[in-house]
Amino acid sequence: MDSSYQHDKPLLDEENSSQWMTLALKAICVFYLEMQNTLEYTGDGSVCIRGHPALRKHTGNWKGSSLAIVFSFCSYLAFTSIVKNLVSYLTKVLHETNVAAARDVATWSGTSYLAPLVGAFLADSYLGKYCTILIFCTIFIIGLMMLLLSAAVPLISTGPHSWIIWTDPVSSQNIIFFVGLYMVALGYGAQCPCISSFGADQFDDTDENERTKKSSFFNWTYFVANAGSLISGTVIVWVQDHKGWIWGFTISALFVYLGFGTFIFGSSMYRFQKPGGSPLARICQVVVAAIHKRDKDLPCDSSVLYEFLGQSSAIEGSRKLEHTTGLKFFDRAAMVTPSDFESDGLLNTWKICTVTQVEELKILIRMFPVWATMILFAAVLDNMFSTFIEQGMVMEKHIGSFEIPAASFQSIDVIAVLILVPVYERVLVPVFRKFTGRANGITPLQRMGIGLFFSMLSMVSAALVESNRLRIAQDEGLVHRKVAVPMSILWQGPQYFLIGVGEVFSNIGLTEFFYQESPDAMRSLCLAFSLANVSAGSYLSSFIVSLVPVFTAREGSPGWIPDNLNEGHLDRFFWMMAGLCFLNMLAFVFCAMRYKCKKAS
Repeated sequence: MDSSYQHDKPLLDEENSSQWMTLALKAICVFYLEMQNTLEYTGDGSVCIRGHPALRKHTGNWKGSSLAIVFSFCSYLAFTSIVKNLVSYLTKVLHETNVAAARDVATWSGTSYLAPLVGAFLADSYLGKYCTILIFCTIFIIGLMMLLLSAAVPLISTGPHSWIIWTDPVSSQNIIFFVGLYMVALGYGAQCPCISSFGADQFDDTDENERTKKSSFFNWTYFVANAGSLISGTVIVWVQDHKGWIWGFTISALFVYLGFGTFIFGSSMYRFQKPGGSPLARICQVVVAAIHKRDKDLPCDSSVLYEFLGQSSAIEGSRKLEHTTGLKFFDRAAMVTPSDFESDGLLNTWKICTVTQVEELKILIRMFPVWATMILFAAVLDNMFSTFIEQGMVMEKHIGSFEIPAASFQSIDVIAVLILVPVYERVLVPVFRKFTGRANGITPLQRMGIGLFFSMLSMVSAALVESNRLRIAQDEGLVHRKVAVPMSILWQGPQYFLIGVGEVFSNIGLTEFFYQESPDAMRSLCLAFSLANVSAGSYLSSFIVSLVPVFTAREGSPGWIPDNLNEGHLDRFFWMMAGLCFLNMLAFVFCAMRYKCKKAS
């Protein structure tokens, strides 16, 4: 071959060079368009109200989530205005006994904390969060109107123009009230986890700046909830007691109308996540498939496990989850075997599952110990409504001529939250950020651990106050007299403040943790379980208190918590709770250190 031939003939002739240039330009254009789409649209699969990919500029972010916060404030204010004065209505208006009223309140409260599971399941499985909120808020409003009607029955069932339908006004009033009351429990409870999750959905998880704002959203949501609680416990309760229940229920209903209208007004600005089907069915499929292949050996290479092809997940509205080590038994559900195929060549979903589906179950199993260690924190919070009040009732409640009701001291906890949330957001997060380098300052797990520490300090403070109170009772000769001890109730301030600090860290951290770590298609359901933590804590607190007299009231001893607290040792109960808090904190640290965070693609 002539060597000059290689130099005379060009490597690319003119025609081929033109083709290569065309292909290169096309590739550059495609890359540019993809980059534009990445910048223009959200990366978490959210859509606008018309079902198209959501535009970053025109949807979501604070303009969408702020409306969800307004709705949370209005609905929580209305709900707590009923909670805080329900016993009063049952005893003064419906003339129930104290025992019957306590039983009805406990039953209704339990229903309120079970309802979130119903709403969250429907939202994640079939309806979507937005539709679920609309449906159950409508039920909430109807329930409030029935409560208003029950309060008006005595007026419209008497006089010359009374309605013929009221053959038995008392019975009719009871029926209308309790039907309305349980509609309120169902309506508010079912939409509660959905509105929190929906508001957080307005921030794109794939965008670093928006993901940072999500933590702020949970902070301000908790802030406005406590603001609503403070207003309802002071202004609206005063209206109910002094101006009548008709005015009280009317104000509550108007607030819900305002919040609901504001929420609907922003529909065009929201980002929507599509429901992913029944999470219970997916969990059962993983368990059944793993048991079916329990005798199979797992492959050494996890990349051969089955996963849906393409960038999106097989689960609607969910990103793919990367494989994690641990809980290897369930990895068998993603092993491909010849028996996994049906006669028509399709895969049997009860015999083989995707890696994402397996990881969903792993996440739930890993989150459970963290959830369990937070139950005692909820039990400590429950003491604000029981033993803290009982302690305050036997202390000096007068400041000059003004008397402070023992129950009203709970406002210190609310005020502490209202002060500390902005302080945490504006002061503590930047300080933490300098040491950790994290945009949010600290992780949700670290935040929860700090809250557990402050809850323990609250019990220590309560124990020290009670020890001093009992010493004064001994010195004044008041041990066997059921009277208040000359010790100011203001000494209870630190224990209420410390428990408020614990709330700012632990309660908000728990909500953020469950939203951040839960599978994309199970976020409402996981937030509902975080609310169920309150219910579990109440049951645990009741169980602990019921055991105390069994083990302490023996051989003529009145026990730690007798009717006359001057004869008892409530301080020992608080020390016991502080010890349990310490042990629980150690268990939490152990679980938190072993926890593996989810890895979303």
